[in-house]
Amino acid sequence: MTSVGAVLVPQFPPERMRSIAVAAEEAGLEELWLWEDCFLQGGIASAAALLAWTRRLRIGIGVLPVPLRNVALTAMEVATLHRLFPDRVTVGVGHGVQDWMAQVGARAESPMTLLREYLDALRALMRGERVTTHGRYVHLDDVALDWPPTTPPPILAGATGPRTLRLTGEAADGAILTARTTPAQVRQAHDTIAEARAALPGPHPLVVNVLAATGPDARTRLAAERRRRNYPPATPTEVAGDPQDAAYALTHWAAAGATHLILQPTADDPDPEAFIRFAAQTATLLTH
Repeated sequence: MTSVGAVLVPQFPPERMRSIAVAAEEAGLEELWLWEDCFLQGGIASAAALLAWTRRLRIGIGVLPVPLRNVALTAMEVATLHRLFPDRVTVGVGHGVQDWMAQVGARAESPMTLLREYLDALRALMRGERVTTHGRYVHLDDVALDWPPTTPPPILAGATGPRTLRLTGEAADGAILTARTTPAQVRQAHDTIAEARAALPGPHPLVVNVLAATGPDARTRLAAERRRRNYPPATPTEVAGDPQDAAYALTHWAAAGATHLILQPTADDPDPEAFIRFAAQTATLLTH
């Protein structure tokens, strides 16, 4: 079964978050995701607020850029969220946009090495282990959380290229793909990850962002957003129009192996609360 959620894109100001979260809860949407993009809202602060404003809604962070964050601090914050709001938050980490990382003096010479070291340390801390490690980037000396999560939560990782996809299969609990990923590329990613974790037990969620729009100018806004973000043309169809049309279009990504489809509005969406209701209706049609 593929679940459907939505992205609260950071182009909306922080003061809009509460009404969007309430709309998601009232519409019955299962999951609302956010990004920690530079230099917009902070991921942990935003997630905490969204969780506090709602009672049932699951919040996803996809992703926290690891060059910006000491792994011990990330572990402390993620553990706090899980203890305050059990079973309601999913956290992903990733390389970060390299130009942004360079702007703040945090760009790593080897993003792959950093991400692997970070995932290994973060997941161990989430398991309540005492960690000593001295890698190329991650250094911990006898570190353990006083308040680890009561149950070790999954830690996902953002990925685009095949090397990072293989890394998510080996070292993460799931993968997050951007909205530039076509259904054919989702299938390739699924196969690459499956090969990398052939000997590993358990499920491996594949979260895929999908650009979507509703309303009379939906296709025009989608085309403009694709040009702005340099996304490929829609393949094989746009997720646009009414919920029934959108649900049919999403079947292509679901059939390719996506376990979570997260509808991403255009940055200029005129009514984000209406988009949330559109996503919830699409979810109902796709999953029933």
